[in-house]
Amino acid sequence: MEGAGACSCLLFLIIQALGVFTSDIDYIEYLNRTDPTKIQLYQFRREHPNPIGILTTSSGKIVEIRETKTLNSEPFENTYFVDLLTHLHAERVPERIVYAKAAGAFGYFEVTNDVSKYTKAEVFNGVGKKTPVMVRVSTMLQNRGGTDLARESKGFSVKFYTKEGNLDLLCLNMPVFFLNDPIDFPHLLHAFKRNPRPHLYDFNMVYDFITKKPFSLYGYLWTMSDFGIPNGYRRMDAFAVHTFEINNKFGDRYFVKFNFRTEQGIENLPSDVAEKITVRDPDYYKRDLYNVIEKKQFPSWILEMDVMSLEDVKNIDYNPFDVGRIWKNGTYCTVPIGRLVLNRNPDNAYRVAERVAYNPANLVPGIPGPQDVLFKARRQSYREALIYRLGVNYNKIMVNAPLYSKVYNRDGVSPLRDNMKDAPVYYPNSFSGPVPYVDPAQPKEKLLIYESNAVDLEQPALFYNKILRTDEERTRLAKNIVPTLVGVYPELQKRLINLLTLIDHRLGNDVEVFLAKELKKPPPKPPKVLSYSRNLWSQQDFCPMKPDNNNNEDKDIDKE
Repeated sequence: MEGAGACSCLLFLIIQALGVFTSDIDYIEYLNRTDPTKIQLYQFRREHPNPIGILTTSSGKIVEIRETKTLNSEPFENTYFVDLLTHLHAERVPERIVYAKAAGAFGYFEVTNDVSKYTKAEVFNGVGKKTPVMVRVSTMLQNRGGTDLARESKGFSVKFYTKEGNLDLLCLNMPVFFLNDPIDFPHLLHAFKRNPRPHLYDFNMVYDFITKKPFSLYGYLWTMSDFGIPNGYRRMDAFAVHTFEINNKFGDRYFVKFNFRTEQGIENLPSDVAEKITVRDPDYYKRDLYNVIEKKQFPSWILEMDVMSLEDVKNIDYNPFDVGRIWKNGTYCTVPIGRLVLNRNPDNAYRVAERVAYNPANLVPGIPGPQDVLFKARRQSYREALIYRLGVNYNKIMVNAPLYSKVYNRDGVSPLRDNMKDAPVYYPNSFSGPVPYVDPAQPKEKLLIYESNAVDLEQPALFYNKILRTDEERTRLAKNIVPTLVGVYPELQKRLINLLTLIDHRLGNDVEVFLAKELKKPPPKPPKVLSYSRNLWSQQDFCPMKPDNNNNEDKDIDKE
């Protein structure tokens, strides 16, 4: 009877706890002073005024209330406890090597312009057509628990769930990338990530790599400029960087760059403002995106493509497939395609943002894709990374599953879905297994691209003098670089300044002058601290130490 009384008392306390807010006035006042991320649990309770069911273990066994404690019992005979504990140890998949800190949202893409002249891709044809999408936005170098406001490139990946398969466009908030030779990619990441001994970010590694591989300097200037810290994911443009080959139903080929242009307007944050926000809210971008969607202020982007014909490609005086350059004005035309809208937050962020699998190789008929060597390497490396993180059946995870799929792949780790049931397991076969189709519009020739390894500083100079439009922007670029140089080996400081001077004399001079001033400043004072005496919380006297006559501390162990 004592046990029954204790259970009744516990249930009464639970019911009392659930009744904190009792009136609509309380609820309205709470809503008016609280943002959507903080009222999620209360909204759940409003939608479910009673418990949503009886608690069970993972295998479905219902849990008796006395099993929710292990004190004064045998814990490892408690199935509920063991189920909780063992699941906890395995509830995270490996972290992404880059773009680990992320947010995600669902939405749709609506075609607004007829682009059938350029591509036969079903997703981009038929004005008014809507296609469901999943978007994951992220920051490049931060771990899962890092800050959104780090000065680094931001990711913007879009998965279109089309009738012809999933189309993945993986974009950045800048139109160029740090390298064009895929063999440099592991070294780039190692240099930009943490020094393995102190496990801290080390700008000695960053600037050593950049000055040894000057191709990466252009991308680095983008991140060190105002564009390096956008004011949230919804206030930045996104670029697919590579030049994509596309074709229409007649087999005519075009070469395009896909760009998402924000309809919220581009806004960036100064370094000092970003630092203050980081202290208060390192999840600033994620919170902002979640809140505006919950408030039904749906963020949107216009998808457009810069287009060249095959003849244009043959007649221009630069390499349009170079991921380290922007196309010259007057050599292409810009064609709007449609509008991307994000209108729904995931019910469970981990289930979506961590398990969604983007692969640049996910293309559809009418978009054969880029032909440069970096993209070809990415097709393979992304697949290997996804298998490592999510298992060989990652495309059967719900958020990655295409609308239609008939395959000869079988078995492996879960999820399996129907595992193609009893259909034939090999191809070709005579027993009605799935068969390939014939695409008469597929171009019959492949474009071979020759890529130079020469260093071209024309593009960084163009960025500094044209894309940065005011002297204030150029000054801020130099000032943003300087704090990262203060603790760097002098030889590396000189190497970087020499490179910046080759780009533009003013840029190199500004960095040199600002750095000299910074180095003359005294080191920062130690932070103010709040000291406490242990006696504040412990009045216990220490026990007197008695001499130990059997102390063998000084014994010569060699004589044992």
